[in-house]
Amino acid sequence: MLLRRSETGNYDGRESGAMNHDGSIRLGVKCTDMSTAVSRRELLGGFGSAVLGLRLYAASGKPMRGIFIIMSTPYTTAKAVDFEDLATETDFLNKCGVHGMVWPQLASEYVKLTTEERMHGMEVLARAAKGKRTALVLGVQGPNVEAALAYARHAEKLAPDAMIAIPPTEAKTLDDFRDYYRALARLAERPLFIQTTGGAKGISPEVSFLVQLAREFPNCGYVKEEFQPVIARMKQLSSDRPAVKSVFSGAAGHGMMYEMRLGFDGTMPGAPLADIYARIWDLYQSGQPAKARDLFSRLLLMLECEQQIPGTRQYMMKKRGVFKTTVSRQREFDLDAKAIEEIDFNFEALKPYLRA
Repeated sequence: MLLRRSETGNYDGRESGAMNHDGSIRLGVKCTDMSTAVSRRELLGGFGSAVLGLRLYAASGKPMRGIFIIMSTPYTTAKAVDFEDLATETDFLNKCGVHGMVWPQLASEYVKLTTEERMHGMEVLARAAKGKRTALVLGVQGPNVEAALAYARHAEKLAPDAMIAIPPTEAKTLDDFRDYYRALARLAERPLFIQTTGGAKGISPEVSFLVQLAREFPNCGYVKEEFQPVIARMKQLSSDRPAVKSVFSGAAGHGMMYEMRLGFDGTMPGAPLADIYARIWDLYQSGQPAKARDLFSRLLLMLECEQQIPGTRQYMMKKRGVFKTTVSRQREFDLDAKAIEEIDFNFEALKPYLRA
């Protein structure tokens, strides 16, 4: 049900929706006659309460649920973006069995990328992800509405499975946040994730604000929640289903075991141990929480390395054969022998569970 809302507040009826046997939304015949545009109230009434209880799926039929990896950005030794390795990363993540891949976000060092690099990177990923089972989510955030819309327009041409946007850094008020996401939601013809952190300081994206957006725009009920208190806010968001469709966390997946128990929809961790996150998710969802817990305890040792040893992620991406270098634009790393020994020692415990 990928519907675009016009400036007048009506939906333009570009796609009609129906239910597949698994409860997902099946796209129908395009409607180009603007006389068929309906109000939001008419639209919701037409689909009925049963459809409203369903999560929106991407046009590809890929659910917005599971392990969605924040992709790392690879660089050459000269610190140019290595687009070849970026494409290779999609193969790696697909083999890892994750459900989605997201680029570029904070962990992708998006603030260090030029507009041209972001645009070209989207194109590279759209080509590389084509035909893969892993959903592609493109980051379209910008410092303001105009910049974000430029990225979103480019992303729309590439037809990813979804988009995501960090709040605007130039915002002054919550109304600025609201205008920003409304503009993106009107443009987007696919699920749009709202990330609650990373924008202008001092502005609190209240849960009521997120729910209001989700009710106003059917494609805007997807949230990556990182604003404290995270669990309490995720519970609040979940209580407002079906307007809110998917509730994800971030923070390297530190809380995923409890979050799965609470029935949330997924998490967005980093790339080096993507297959381990996917295994934990699959074990838990298949009714094996004890095995998931045991594997998660091993993963925590590696997450501790990431916190204590800067450069662990870059080192692991090279060690696993995904990237050619450990270069970062964000900071310089100096991994000495002891640091590498610690990373390798803890990684050894995960090797029997690797997929890629």
